[in-house]
Amino acid sequence: MNILFVTPYLPSPPQFGAQRRLEGLMRGLAARHRVSLLSYTTVGSDGQAATREYCHELRTVNHDVLKLGLGNKRLAQLRSLASRGSFERMLYLRREFQAELDRMMSTGEYDVVQVEFAQMGIHRLPRRPKRKCCFVLDEHNIEYDIVKRTAEGQGSLVRTLYSAVNWRKLRSEELDAWRRFDGVALTSARDEEFVKREAPKTPTAVVPNAVDLDGFRPGSAPLEPETLVFLGAMDYHPNIEGMAFFLDEVFPLILARRPNTKLLVVGRNPTEALLSRRSANVEFTGLVDDPRPYVARATAMIVPLRLGGGTRFKIVEAMAQGKAIVSTRIGAEGLDVSHEQNILLGDTPQEFASQTERLLADPALGARLGKAARELAERQYGWSAAIDILEAFYKRLLG
Repeated sequence: MNILFVTPYLPSPPQFGAQRRLEGLMRGLAARHRVSLLSYTTVGSDGQAATREYCHELRTVNHDVLKLGLGNKRLAQLRSLASRGSFERMLYLRREFQAELDRMMSTGEYDVVQVEFAQMGIHRLPRRPKRKCCFVLDEHNIEYDIVKRTAEGQGSLVRTLYSAVNWRKLRSEELDAWRRFDGVALTSARDEEFVKREAPKTPTAVVPNAVDLDGFRPGSAPLEPETLVFLGAMDYHPNIEGMAFFLDEVFPLILARRPNTKLLVVGRNPTEALLSRRSANVEFTGLVDDPRPYVARATAMIVPLRLGGGTRFKIVEAMAQGKAIVSTRIGAEGLDVSHEQNILLGDTPQEFASQTERLLADPALGARLGKAARELAERQYGWSAAIDILEAFYKRLLG
C-alpha cells in the first residue's frame, strides 16, 4: 500500500510518547509498504537534514516539512479565548499546509492517508482520487477529555478557566473529525468508547501503544537500592502536575520512613517550579540520550499521574524492561494491567506511598512484578502486533 502520514511534528528523534508512537508505526509500516510524510516542524535546517536522513532510512517515498511558528504560546492561548475555534485550531490550521496536503493528494497515488491527532484532523480532507483511498484519524488521546480533566483538576485559576473554555471547543472539533474520517484508530478500549458513543457509524480499531521488545529488555546490572525513577517530558502539564503531587504529598511520607530514598526525574525541560524542589533526594536529569539505563538501575518506576488520556509509553516501556511499577489508576488507564499481578496501584498520597514502600522494602516482590510485566508486554505490547492490527483496519476500510 501507499500510505501518507500527516503529523503535527516530526517522528524522529523520538523523545516523547507521541513521537514514539509515530516512529513505531511508520517504521513498522515502512518495512512492508510505501510510506510518505507531511509534517510541521519547529526545528531548524539541521533538524530538517536529520529528517531527510530518517525518511531515507525508512525508505519513505515522499516527504515534506513545513515550519510551524509558535510565537508566544501564552498570548496565543489568550487570543484564542475570543475565537470560536480552539487554540489548537488556531495553531495548526495553516493555508500553506492545506495547499501542500492538496498537492500531495492530487497525485492520486495514496491508498491510506493517516492523520495524527484530532488537531490535525481540522484540515479539509482533499477531494478523493479515482482510486480507492481511506482517511484514518489516529487518536493518541481523546484530546478534549484531557483538557476537561485539567479544568476539573486542582491547577491554577488561570489554567482552570482557560481549560474550561477550550475543552468545549475542542470537543466540537474532535467530534466533527470522528464523523468525517473513514475510520478512527484509538490506543485503548476506553478511548474507543468515546467514538462509539458520539459517532457510532464511524469504524474504529484499538491500535495499542507498543514497544520494541528487543530494544527494551530486562537488564542484568544490579539495582540501586532505594531508588525511584519517573520518566516523561517535564514541559507537559499532566507530567508537571503529577510530579508536583508526588513531591509535595507522597514523597514526604516515604522519606519519613525511608530517609535514604532517591528519586530520578528523567525528561526534558523541567519547569523552574519543579527544579525548586531539588534536594539531596531529588535529581532532575533533563533530556538524556537514552533513558533505559536510568530505568534499569532503579528499584521501581513511579507514575503518579492524575491527568491524561490514551495510554502511557513510560509504563509499556518499563514493563518491557521488567521493571516494577507503581501508578495511579489514571496513569495506568487503558492498559491491560492488574493490581498485585504485574503492577501496584494507588491514588491517594497514603496509598501511593504505601505501595512504593513495599517495593523499596521487598526486592523479591519487585522481581515478581517485573517478570509478570515483561510477560504481559511480550503478549500484547510489541510493535509487530500493533502493526498487524493497523494493517487489518486499513484492509477493512478499503474493502
